[in-house]
Amino acid sequence: MTTTPPTITLDDVRDAAVRLKGVAHRTPVLRSRTLDALVGAEVLLKCENFQRVGAFKFRGAYNAASRLAPEQLARGIAAYSSGNHAQAVALAARELGTTAVIVMPEDAPRSKRAATQGYGAEIVTYDRYTGDRVAIAEALAADRGLALIPPYEHPHVMAGQGTAALELLEEAGELDALLVPVGGGGLIAGSATAVKGLRPGTRIVGVEPEAGDDTKRSLEAGRRVEIPVPRTIADGQALHTPGELTFSVNRRLVDEIALVSDDEIRAAMRFAFERLKIVVEPSGATPLAALLAGRAGVPPRRVGVIVSGGNIDTGRFAELCGGL
Repeated sequence: MTTTPPTITLDDVRDAAVRLKGVAHRTPVLRSRTLDALVGAEVLLKCENFQRVGAFKFRGAYNAASRLAPEQLARGIAAYSSGNHAQAVALAARELGTTAVIVMPEDAPRSKRAATQGYGAEIVTYDRYTGDRVAIAEALAADRGLALIPPYEHPHVMAGQGTAALELLEEAGELDALLVPVGGGGLIAGSATAVKGLRPGTRIVGVEPEAGDDTKRSLEAGRRVEIPVPRTIADGQALHTPGELTFSVNRRLVDEIALVSDDEIRAAMRFAFERLKIVVEPSGATPLAALLAGRAGVPPRRVGVIVSGGNIDTGRFAELCGGL
């Protein structure tokens, strides 16, 4: 009987943390007595909305880009993303003295596109409902000789994302559960690797929007399942299937997937703004939504939450939250 080795290990996450020290922010962990009372648990929010570029994605992008050979860095980097990874790669490229070309959907949030261009990246657009962003980016990278850094299908990207959970454990200590938003699966793969490596008894709960439950279906089926591209306010989680590498990690380490509705996401965004005084984008609010709506099962005594990002412009935020 043969066993497939893990794609990433705890040592990979620890090595990424060393590489990111002094480059990525060590983001704050927030507490709220009101939140604790509402959900019946001690909740510790790891606020990656305060990370560089406003989301956790900078961790993985910089960890991967910084390992490229000098001659490859000189040629440049390519990526595909709906926004946060785009900004992260653009900033990582600027920090490392090179250039970036990003494939983004035409309907990507304006604020994310503007920020990506602000970091100096060139943007190539496509239709997310008819185009294949991976094929477009791979062809572009091959044509220009660029290094392609995908948003989650990369061991160094996953390891970099896991440093957020590593920091949370260092500050918070024992956790009974960790709630993490799930898109392509890189953040939860890195987080689960870090947490299960240090605290094997901690329950790892991923959270997806109801319309984008590809990872939940895939875990239940024991294989990657494809769904139509979901239409949800959580644009960072609007994917049709989990990543191959990320799924190989998550099927071993993730204990449960909870689902939340768009209305529950809106309510969580508003709660974070009014009671916690922080701005959270829809994808970043899904774990908080699961807690507030009781979607994550019986609340454990101490629960960590990865608030993955806060990149949303004022108009969109008001549109989503104003009617509640």
